[in-house]
Amino acid sequence: MNAPAAARPSFKQRQFEAREDAILDAAHLLLATKGYDQTTVDEVAAEVGIAKASLYKHFPSKEALATAAMKRTIQRALAFIDTLSPTLAADEALRAVLEWALRLRLAGGLPTLPSSNSALVTALTQDEAYVALVSELTGRLGLWMQFGKALGKLRSDLPDEVILLSFYARTCDPTIDFLKKSGSLDDEAIVQSLLTVFFDGIRRNA
Repeated sequence: MNAPAAARPSFKQRQFEAREDAILDAAHLLLATKGYDQTTVDEVAAEVGIAKASLYKHFPSKEALATAAMKRTIQRALAFIDTLSPTLAADEALRAVLEWALRLRLAGGLPTLPSSNSALVTALTQDEAYVALVSELTGRLGLWMQFGKALGKLRSDLPDEVILLSFYARTCDPTIDFLKKSGSLDDEAIVQSLLTVFFDGIRRNA
């Protein structure tokens, strides 16, 4: 006997979800271009064209909004990883992910969050879905790092944690903003230069 088909979301529910997507799109843009501290809930609501009270029906605080934006970003990173060929060498896979993140950052689609805001840090660490997503992403990157070391592609003298944190730091490096604003390099040159600086540092010399 066939299982009953799942009930189709109501028009009201679809409207609610569409508005939530629009809120997250606006939050992504503002967090990426202005940073967490300079972004306000009023600005996000204005960008979407809704009242702040309507935004709060989706996200009860600025911290909750930033957490949701970060969860969606990590989900997109994991989705990108799923598109990579399993035949890629470990260092090539890591390079592909970092290149994706740098291009997203330059396009204004990668939120940057402060590490010192206690309210935000608390919201992030207490969100089980966020913690699970970070754990999954870290695990997949970490596995490539271990494979890279085992196969002689990456330097074995560098601790995994140092490589991993340096990898994450590169995606929010203010160097990107300075290079972009200076106009001395185009986006492609910025991406390739930063990739070279990072991977020349962690790759094992032949």
